[in-house]
Amino acid sequence: MVHQVQEALGQPLFIYLNSMVILGKEPVIIDTGTPANRKQWLEDVFSLVEPKDVRWIFISHDDVDHTGNLDEALSACPNAQLVCNWAMVERHSNCFDFPHHRCRWVMDGESFDVGDRTLHALRPPVFDAPTTRGLFDPTPRVFWAVDTFATPLPDPHAAIADLDQEFWANGLALFALGAVSPWLSMVDEKKYNTFVDRTQSLDIATIASCHSPVIEGHYIDQAFTRIRELPSLDAIVLPDQSVLDQIIAATSQLPV
Repeated sequence: MVHQVQEALGQPLFIYLNSMVILGKEPVIIDTGTPANRKQWLEDVFSLVEPKDVRWIFISHDDVDHTGNLDEALSACPNAQLVCNWAMVERHSNCFDFPHHRCRWVMDGESFDVGDRTLHALRPPVFDAPTTRGLFDPTPRVFWAVDTFATPLPDPHAAIADLDQEFWANGLALFALGAVSPWLSMVDEKKYNTFVDRTQSLDIATIASCHSPVIEGHYIDQAFTRIRELPSLDAIVLPDQSVLDQIIAATSQLPV
């Protein structure tokens, strides 16, 4: 994992902004972090793998916290192909000049070979962009779940085992219904759970994702159980202008 932490706005909470590197015969960078963390992200990634050895850069979707250093990564890794898809190119080409000759379009449900293993692209159950594909590596049985299990954290070094169970459940609901997939309150629960089955049926040993600590062991089943509950939950009321006014007032006060 390539780790980044951001403070939440208006609350003493923290948000993870992770990406990942798969080390193997043909190394893969999964997502490219944020522009705000560019120097550290590049240092962290290239402490794990030599730029010339990277063969693939997989972008899960076109949000800035997943594409923030895409240009820098492609420039640094001359032998890498960019794994994206048609919709991503259409949506994101207004701010990024895709090198079409270096692109490999991999759609939901498709796979690609990276020398010593085959990686499987699969749209996860919770997502905020139609371009989204997660990535399953069957060798260590790791699933890159993108934004599915996003949750705020009370500590910048928290693991799933450190979280109060009610806090975790509320955090998953807050992010999923408030920030990532508010459309979940409109879905048919039976169809949605069939879609969740597709991911949970993978032989997953570890869930890695952008906005969550690593999920392993019995926490995997707990996480999927909570994800399945989302369509039945009430809509999340997000902070409005009155909250922003309070934040501005609190942060503009001079120290005593």
